[in-house]
Amino acid sequence: MNDGVDSDVNDGANDGVNDGLLTIGAFAARARLSAKALRLYDRLGLLVPASVDEATGYRYYRCDQIERARLVALLRQLDMPLATVAEVVAAEGPEAVGVLTAYWAGVEERVAGQRTLAEYLRGRLSGRSSEMYGKFVVETVDVPEQVVITETRHTLVEELPAWIGASLGRLEEAARVCGGVTAAPFVVYHAEVSMESDGPAEACVPVADEAAARAWAEEHGRAWAVRVRVEPARRLARTRITKAQVAHPQIMAAFEAVEEWIAAEGLTPDGPCREVYFADWEAAGAEDPVCDVAFPVR
Repeated sequence: MNDGVDSDVNDGANDGVNDGLLTIGAFAARARLSAKALRLYDRLGLLVPASVDEATGYRYYRCDQIERARLVALLRQLDMPLATVAEVVAAEGPEAVGVLTAYWAGVEERVAGQRTLAEYLRGRLSGRSSEMYGKFVVETVDVPEQVVITETRHTLVEELPAWIGASLGRLEEAARVCGGVTAAPFVVYHAEVSMESDGPAEACVPVADEAAARAWAEEHGRAWAVRVRVEPARRLARTRITKAQVAHPQIMAAFEAVEEWIAAEGLTPDGPCREVYFADWEAAGAEDPVCDVAFPVR
């Protein structure tokens, strides 16, 4: 009696074929997979044998399963997690293509972020910070007075991306009853946000109707920790960065580049730094500009 682990040598037939079915050894050779991988894929339901001998535990496969096996092998060469592989092989046609496309977009976004981080670290480690900062184009822009609805939170850096997306989403939804959004949303950092420091950070959405905004804040402020304030007209020193550059810590290079430019130009910081999100985050690719890193100056 076999315990369920097939023998690649004594596989039930000398030529690897038994009653029109391929033994695991023969199937593995044709599918370009190891017998060990086939056993794993069986346990996970990715590639179930056509038949298992009750007496010996030997697994047998049909020839028409070879294509699925090769597909699994190719998907794994993309470092695709087994759960995602299962989604692809369970889908058909355009749906399978969609799962693969979504997975690969995530890979490219992650690699772009890692590439940016590597560049940031090379500059740090080599002492060539000025050369690194020179890659950022910094300019000034005048921003008029704005009425903003805001949500403030103390948050550490690992929680920051999720909170920014959620809070700006809530505020943009609320803006519908406040005359609509009038300018790009932004996040103000009133103190450092890092692995050790929790800010606070303030998510802000400019709106058209101050009276409606104050009525909305009166109704929701206690539950949502929101308020309405008037952001004064400001001159901002800013640099535009891509989606890949937004991730921490590589975004710090952009903040430092703007600070260095401000000092070189003889300007004075005039308020807390901020990130202005002017693009559709979900639709943007890793190399698309999505955010302005900015400091108020005078």
